[in-house]
Amino acid sequence: MILAITDFVSANQVTTDLANQLITRAEEFKHGAQSNLALPIYAANLFFEPSTRTHTSFEMAERRLGMTVMPFDPRQSSVTKGETLGDTLRTLAAIGVQVAVIRHPVKSYYQSLLAEHLPLRIVNAGDGAGQHPSQMMLDLMTIHEEFGHFDGLKIAIVGDLTHSRVAKSDMQLLHELGAELTFSGPKAWYTKEFEPYGPYQPLAEIVPKVDVLMLLRVQFERLSDAEKAEFSESTYHERFGLSDKLYPKLRKSAIIMHPAPVNRGIELADDLVECPQSRIFAQMHNGVFMRMAMLELVCQQPLQERSLTHALAH
Repeated sequence: MILAITDFVSANQVTTDLANQLITRAEEFKHGAQSNLALPIYAANLFFEPSTRTHTSFEMAERRLGMTVMPFDPRQSSVTKGETLGDTLRTLAAIGVQVAVIRHPVKSYYQSLLAEHLPLRIVNAGDGAGQHPSQMMLDLMTIHEEFGHFDGLKIAIVGDLTHSRVAKSDMQLLHELGAELTFSGPKAWYTKEFEPYGPYQPLAEIVPKVDVLMLLRVQFERLSDAEKAEFSESTYHERFGLSDKLYPKLRKSAIIMHPAPVNRGIELADDLVECPQSRIFAQMHNGVFMRMAMLELVCQQPLQERSLTHALAH
């Protein structure tokens, strides 16, 4: 059965069946499949936080699907005059935009928008320290491409857990798919929300055991002034990063992942970013095809059928 949704905003929407459906479709796109979407479709990308990978990846995905991408610069928009995000989206819909991809600093910004039943589809490209569903799905695609399954895989998520929307999105679905999760990084960043999904362990104990080592960027822009003042790049790298000294303890069959941008010399040694076991740039490559699958999914469904989206996005 083909599962369908009209808005893609949260990891909570993604069942194991839907995850497998999206992975299959993304892999088809990677091998040259074409979309049968009824064109024209007009898309706008509203990024209220800086982004290189996610922004350009979504735009490439839209263009490969044959969509027309409408330019949008938040600095030149009426948002700077006090217009609400809901009214901005109503304006875009009124001129013919059918899908809006949004990154916003406010956690769960999309909940109020979904409640307004706006006449266009919404895809969440990251909400503050909340969720990042497209990164979650491209991570799953990359792991599946490597191992062919998730059940029983030992996956460690390491680093800035508190501020990472990647960690919070990935852990939910990986757990449901049968992966065995552990967490590491500064102990203060391992809060109660992570406990149901896996234990905390020191990085040196984790590395020799894992199939997937998923490192997280230290999000300096979200740290308090006190945290920034106390932060030492060398100390962090020595205690919580993948160093040249620690790397040889990794299984030869294991892979290294990172959502990027990478803080070289902090989360992992500079020379390990493109080492044989790194899949960091493979993740970026896969992101285009996964985002194609996600966009195709939401654009296939009539906007009137929104109940599934609203029920699962909270």
